[in-house]
Formats: sequence, C-alpha cells, structure tokens
Amino acid sequence: MRKTVLFMHTSLDNFVAGPQGEMNWINANDEIFTYASQSTRAADTALYGRKTYEMMESYWPTAADQPNPSAHDLEHAEWYNRVTKVVISTTLQGSEKPRTIIFSERIAEQVQALKATAGKDILIFGSPSTVHFLMQENLIDEFWLFVNPIVLGKGIPLFKGLTHTIKLDLIKRIAFDSGVVCLHYKNNRETV
Repeated sequence: MRKTVLFMHTSLDNFVAGPQGEMNWINANDEIFTYASQSTRAADTALYGRKTYEMMESYWPTAADQPNPSAHDLEHAEWYNRVTKVVISTTLQGSEKPRTIIFSERIAEQVQALKATAGKDILIFGSPSTVHFLMQENLIDEFWLFVNPIVLGKGIPLFKGLTHTIKLDLIKRIAFDSGVVCLHYKNNRETV
C-alpha cells in the first residue's frame, strides 16, 4: 500500500493561508527545500486540489528554463515534470496534460484505489479544501507540518470540520535556522 504524505506550511496558530489565501508569510528557503527533497525523491505522484494544481502548473513545467534557476528550481521542476499529477476537482474537466489525472467523483474510492496501486509515495502539497476532505476520510498517512514562527490571527485553518479524532505519532521534529519547525507525524489509525 502506497503512503499519502501531506506537506503543509502552517502558522503557529494553525492557519495555512491568510483570509484571502495569502501565503507571503511562508518561510521556505534552501535549508527547508533540501530537507523536504528526501520525500520528493521517495514519491512518484503529487496530489493537488484544483487551485494549487493551477498554481503549480503555471510555474513548475518551465521553472528550470528560466534565467539563473536555483538548485531547488532545477530539482523540483525535473521531479514535477516526471511524476503523475492527480487533481481533485469537480470543476476541472478533461485535462489533456501529460501525466495528469483528474478525480471528480467517488473521490475517496479513487484515492484509496490509487494508494493500492504499485508505486512510490503520493505527496499532497497545499490544497486546504482537499486536505480537509482527505482528513475527514482518514486518507492521509503522514503529516509533515512546517510550522512558521508567525501568528496570523485569522485565515484558512489546517484542521477544519473533522467529525472524528486522528491520533498521530511523532516521528521526527527538526528546527531550521529560519525559526520554522518541521513536525513529522504518522497516522497511527488508532480508534479514539
């Protein structure tokens, strides 16, 4: 069974974006990119909601072709162009892009079927609404939460609308020079 692994930046007060979707407060630097790349190398599928997919698709396919790309841009662009992209959306229909699949109905069943196929990890980047749905369906196996040293006060919360408890086991924590702390948890699937 393949693992679904969530990568999410949060504020100290549990927000993943500001009230209008602002993410300019996120601290993502080379130290964090290098640390996170161990997981991208262990994955062959990226799972996105529509908005995050459109944002990624507008940048990553050609990021390596831009003048003076960073080492992270080169590495992540190569990964992005190689992996399968799964987009959860009820509005995005019929994408003809290479290595892109759209799940628009029976989404929980389709994600479960995807997890049962042969392959590497499935990484979930951003996509708060999609993450809320996947948490409600208990379809996230690992959480990599990058807690930024900022209190937003309001915005889009990471944890929202759950009707059950998800018990997590801490696997690792690491503090970066920027003040960001990565908390790596495993869903232990224990019924609480």
